[in-house]
Amino acid sequence: MIRPSSQSLRSWGRAAPTVSRAWRVETRDDVLAGMRAAGPRGLIARGFGRSYGDACLNDGGDVLDLTPLASIHSFDPETGVLHCDAGTSFRAIMQHCVPLGWQPHICPGTATISMGGAIANDVHGKNHHGAGSFGDHLDWFELLMPDGTVRRITADSDPDLFAATLGGIGLTGVILSVQFRLARIPSNAMDLREVRVRDLDSFLELLQAAERDYPYVVGWIDGLTKGRTMGRGILELARPAPESVPEPRAFAVSIPFDFPTWVLNRYSISAFNALYYRRVPAAGRARRVHVNGFLYPLDALHQWNRMYGRNGVYQFQCVVPFAEGRRALIELMEATVRSPTPSFLGVLKSMGRRGRGMLSFPMPGFVLALDFARTPESTRLVKRLQDIALKYDGRVYLAKDACLTPAELRAMYPEVERFKAVLKRVDPTELMQSGMSRRLDLSGS
Repeated sequence: MIRPSSQSLRSWGRAAPTVSRAWRVETRDDVLAGMRAAGPRGLIARGFGRSYGDACLNDGGDVLDLTPLASIHSFDPETGVLHCDAGTSFRAIMQHCVPLGWQPHICPGTATISMGGAIANDVHGKNHHGAGSFGDHLDWFELLMPDGTVRRITADSDPDLFAATLGGIGLTGVILSVQFRLARIPSNAMDLREVRVRDLDSFLELLQAAERDYPYVVGWIDGLTKGRTMGRGILELARPAPESVPEPRAFAVSIPFDFPTWVLNRYSISAFNALYYRRVPAAGRARRVHVNGFLYPLDALHQWNRMYGRNGVYQFQCVVPFAEGRRALIELMEATVRSPTPSFLGVLKSMGRRGRGMLSFPMPGFVLALDFARTPESTRLVKRLQDIALKYDGRVYLAKDACLTPAELRAMYPEVERFKAVLKRVDPTELMQSGMSRRLDLSGS
């Protein structure tokens, strides 16, 4: 029988560490044993801990580490249907399936995300305008219920439980395995076109026009420019290439220590942004790159969150409806530029349709993501950005959230009460708990 250990755990945002009783499970019996032994603070399942806030944390409670449960049970190279354990990573699936001519329809910004996490956050990628989110390609998942039973859940067998689990940040039970459909690809490469864009209006015009011709559309945006150049950046347009490229040599750089807080300041970030903007010629450029290099560029820099210092990093990510999306983005960018806290990384893209989960993030609109070193000033800025998103009927991505209040959550996600009704039905004793569930009052009571 497995034995738990007291561990200090953080999320990717690296806020103050939590102390939990951690169970590194290797079998389904281990998962059940950990569930039955959970104390009054309940338990939450955890994959690779890549959420930025407290969704994968349970201070004073129990945490089940599911990453050892990572087997690919079956893959049909004719249909692209794959069945695997919930602890299996996108990296493992790419390694197994890309040589066979397949990849997941949806690939989030890092390959170090488990399939359980993909469901719990209904993850999306750089192709949401056409392919939707992970739940759009999901057949079923096996769920260890809080009462100890295992159920295979489909959208037809229990529609409410399916929709509550998809995007439900792990609160309906422990996902054990998943079956989903992959996309056929002609090679291991992407044909990438990069376009330098001079301002926000040009960015939005090109972004929407490109989506008619390219399955993958995403932009880097300079979060420090203002006036006529506000919103300048680089738009990346990609499609699967007809021919493969040589497999790149495995190479990664690791950040070995926490950067001092003064390293990422307005001047250093401004200089970096100017160089990054000019790395693409004014006329643009086209090249063929390995699929991993396009989908997961930050994975080549291990522990990059340490660049933000020992206090950690916020990532603010919101989606705002198209109707007033331009006005919303201008207000969000202006608030960021005026702030004493600069954003080192900015991403702009769009979404095409609503997710299938009650708490799924996706809905039609523009998506803006900004990273900030965690300071008192950036905390106030993130709260200001949340207010702006809410003003324009937008919402914040729970996988990135660390600052929402229960009232803000309910305003952004209209199905919260329906979600809580499902929790009351399947988990009346509130076994499943996390820092986020307590902060956002997401129990079923």
